[in-house]
Amino acid sequence: MSGQPERIGKYKVLREVGRGATATVYLAENPFYPQAVAVKYISFRDRAKDEAKWNRRLLKLLRAEEAAARKLDHPNIIKIFEVVIQPDEAYIVMEYFPGKSLEDYCSFEKMLPVHRTTSIIFKCCMALDYAYRQGIVHRDIKPANILVDENDNVKITDFGLAMNVHKKSDQDSTFIMGVGSPAYMSPEQIKNYPLNQKTDLYSLGVVFFHMLTGRLPFRAKNPAQLVYKIINTDTPSASQLNPNVPEAVDTVIRKAMEKDLYSRYKNGAEFAKDLSGIQFKIYDEKDQVSDNARFGQIRKLPFFTEFEDIEIWEVVRISSWRVADEMTQLVREGSTDQRFGILIEGDVELSIKGRAVGVVSAGESFGESAYMDYVEHTQSVSVVSKTIVRYIEITPAALALASEECLDHFRSRLITTLVKRLNAAEALIGEHGKPALKAVNQTLSGVELQLMDD
Repeated sequence: MSGQPERIGKYKVLREVGRGATATVYLAENPFYPQAVAVKYISFRDRAKDEAKWNRRLLKLLRAEEAAARKLDHPNIIKIFEVVIQPDEAYIVMEYFPGKSLEDYCSFEKMLPVHRTTSIIFKCCMALDYAYRQGIVHRDIKPANILVDENDNVKITDFGLAMNVHKKSDQDSTFIMGVGSPAYMSPEQIKNYPLNQKTDLYSLGVVFFHMLTGRLPFRAKNPAQLVYKIINTDTPSASQLNPNVPEAVDTVIRKAMEKDLYSRYKNGAEFAKDLSGIQFKIYDEKDQVSDNARFGQIRKLPFFTEFEDIEIWEVVRISSWRVADEMTQLVREGSTDQRFGILIEGDVELSIKGRAVGVVSAGESFGESAYMDYVEHTQSVSVVSKTIVRYIEITPAALALASEECLDHFRSRLITTLVKRLNAAEALIGEHGKPALKAVNQTLSGVELQLMDD
């Protein structure tokens, strides 16, 4: 079917409200009821013949969603009214919920306040607890499958991958079917172990961490590394990435994401109970403007030219913002303090043994030698402010929490800075050095040297 259909079954299509890889969602109305509905529509007729296997899988997912819908009736789970499967097309009619997916709130610049995020996760806990008591495990909990409106009303959706825990079937294996979203999968889901409600609680813990920090707890350059980290690496601390997060939240996330099933929350109600006991300092949402302003300042600095926006947001979270008066010592030569700074405003002087060797201006780094010296970890120069300066301070402990991509950009930029300063120092030494040796022989680039026979 090309273009927007006028009708799907008995439902009059009003407009498109969403589109995915396999389905399109329309806002529609039923002629017999005044309330608008959402219709998720899938067409099989335009698919190539070699996609028959994929079509069979889609039908299986649709039937799973239909089976789950018959069991579930909860205020925080999308209500499904009807599932229609025909030879050329299929559609699911569900309640229309005018909210956004949590994907919209998982980036640094759009994170919700901690207390609101916790309230949303609390409601998800109770919904998943209810679903499991009806014998249903979702198996694909991720931000895209959780909707929230402006009043923080929550709806979990897309039970197409749901598993009936009372049904014993070899075909119900998560890994064999290839269901789930790898970054949110539990260790047992990746290992293709038998699943219960605890796999959903693990995935919800990942969503919680993502919403609080603007990044996933485990990220990697390829699927194999990601799988290794999920199975073997400890969960990072959300409070170290976002200072507004109470340390008590770290404890909850760690328990939700326990690799040992016996140590993980046994049900959603237990997870929700621990969330309800956390005390929050309520921040005005307008406070986030300061982070946006900091992002803008960092984005303009030459040091961060090669950084992606998401990495700039990481820098906003892991850095400390400092101000110093003129003639203030910021770094002492010979110290093992590995903190370094990137100037936002002002100038600083670099010196060795009381002799000035250079000036660093806004947009450049200083004090990076101890961090980059992997053996001695000593500062090679002293740094004193020439003017009032503003700078961001980075500590190795904070930088260790950054993503590999962000860390790689820092190392690359710091190495480039050190090489440029070395080149400048060598040029200065050359101006006062003794005459160089004059070469007698030359090896020319591109000329192949031949071995001579005796």
